[in-house]
Amino acid sequence: TTTVLLLPVPYMLKELLSSNVLFFNSIFSKFFNNLCLSCDRSMVGSRNPECFISLHTLKTDNCILHHVIQRMPQPEQIAGILQVMERNAQGNVLITRMSETAAEYVSQSHALTYYQEAKIGIVGKLPAPTGLGRVVVATAGTSDIPVAEEAALTAQFLGNEVVRLYDVGVAGLHRTLAHLDDIMSASVIIAIAGMEGALASVIGGLAECPVIAVPTSVGYGASFHGLSALLSMLNSCASGVSVVNIDNGFGAGYMASMINHMGKKKAES
Repeated sequence: TTTVLLLPVPYMLKELLSSNVLFFNSIFSKFFNNLCLSCDRSMVGSRNPECFISLHTLKTDNCILHHVIQRMPQPEQIAGILQVMERNAQGNVLITRMSETAAEYVSQSHALTYYQEAKIGIVGKLPAPTGLGRVVVATAGTSDIPVAEEAALTAQFLGNEVVRLYDVGVAGLHRTLAHLDDIMSASVIIAIAGMEGALASVIGGLAECPVIAVPTSVGYGASFHGLSALLSMLNSCASGVSVVNIDNGFGAGYMASMINHMGKKKAES
């Protein structure tokens, strides 16, 4: 007789991590020892801010490099990283998931613009658009706007013209159809929705460009904090729809920028 014990996925993950603490600590320790820029190897593991992240110092033809700091835990680390970037002439910087406390701290030593709704901080100015067309960012409801702003600001930071279409969900389909010209003329569309996530399929069925679907954790009950929207988007019948992780506005904005610059790269080569 074989006994099968079915455990919830979160519980299984918790047990896996707790039973492999030494293993993960060993892996991350080796990984962390390689994340050092412009500092002595003996300083790795210290509080020196230069050892918190690996920075790329490659130069491009126009000498402009955009860099992203994602979810650094301590304001002091963010400020330290920015100091290293400035010394290496690293151009503009975008910081995602930044708290107000961190923004206040960093603003004391750097010219930071903080966007509270998106929880994004930007050092430097948003550049002029260099993409081939426009990136449309559409949300199903107003509760999805924080994720949408993260996507929109990321796309703008990377040199794209962005059109925002907010609160155009399928609960009132006429709201979506009222912006048909913007949808049909876009180079790439980011469709952001919680609940059942139907907006991505509707826009995907209308548009003639790539659609990046972003499920959000907005909802209640059987929405399972965005899981329902994620599965709906993954099962979309509309062609040309791809999906990023739940609440991943940054990932969607970055991918949209890459798509919007593809033709330009080909022409330059």
